[in-house]
Amino acid sequence: MQTTTDVTEARSVNRERFNAFLRKYGIVLILLGMLIAMTFLSPAFLTARNLLNIVRQISVMGLIAIGVTMVIITGGIDLSSGSVLALAAVVATSLAQRLDWAEIKFPGLDVPVIVPIVAALAVGAVCGLVNGSLIARFKIPPFIATLGMMTVARGFALIYSERPVSGLKDSYTYIGQGEPFGIPVPIIILALVALAAHILLNNTRFGRHIYALGGNEQAARISGINISRVKIGVYTIAGLLAGLSGLVLSSRIGSGQPGLGLGYELDAIASAVIGGTSLSGGIGTIWGTIVGALIIGVLNNGLDLLNVSAYWQTIVKGSIIVIAVIIDERKNR
Repeated sequence: MQTTTDVTEARSVNRERFNAFLRKYGIVLILLGMLIAMTFLSPAFLTARNLLNIVRQISVMGLIAIGVTMVIITGGIDLSSGSVLALAAVVATSLAQRLDWAEIKFPGLDVPVIVPIVAALAVGAVCGLVNGSLIARFKIPPFIATLGMMTVARGFALIYSERPVSGLKDSYTYIGQGEPFGIPVPIIILALVALAAHILLNNTRFGRHIYALGGNEQAARISGINISRVKIGVYTIAGLLAGLSGLVLSSRIGSGQPGLGLGYELDAIASAVIGGTSLSGGIGTIWGTIVGALIIGVLNNGLDLLNVSAYWQTIVKGSIIVIAVIIDERKNR
């Protein structure tokens, strides 16, 4: 026979389990709720074409958000992603232009598609390496270091190409526009990168060091972790993924523009925070970030279908970010 104390303890245990479930999967329930709501509000929402288009649209932001998630887990921030995307895009597209070989008659100068791909990744990695070095070696706060890189990278993109770079090779545009087996290439790239990042964070020593650094930097240093190496590595990865996103975006729209990526870093940070990554560091998952990016994508798409003004969309997104941070702070307490 159960006593009153046993019943109270059982209820307490069940309540704690329920709260733990909400903390872990609440973001998924929110996404499902949004999907259901949008389905009733717009008959054009729940179609295979539209849903595929949502994932395709968030693929670029998702790539940036994965790198930003790793940075935030260490207790840092990266505001330069959008500008690095633009710089990588103009450099890559300048190497991927179609040439009229009948006129210039130098077929030997044809550049294989691997060259602009490597160039975009290299530009991103170098920018990330500079960010990490400034933060780790010179002890510059991440906010200031990446804010500086945001301005510098955008300036270099404008200097490198004041006008949009178009006339790209089919082999290059296939990266952003191809659909093998009916699945857009950007979605495939996002899925592979997300899987690799998940494995890196959860099944490698480097991933454990990232969480340890964000949890308590002083304790991580005392335990023998090379703090500088981890920070430089994380920011380099974030820059690499920003370069990859520039490659994907420029190939999808068929041109490289120095104005690309404006505000993308904020959407990426929002995706990470909405997905459960703590701005205090030490907490975050890749799958949560992808769900956060999907929430933003569903929100943007749904509001567009409902003909809501772009200004109101900005207000809604900003409000969601603030609410997510408030929830994060309450959980930390």
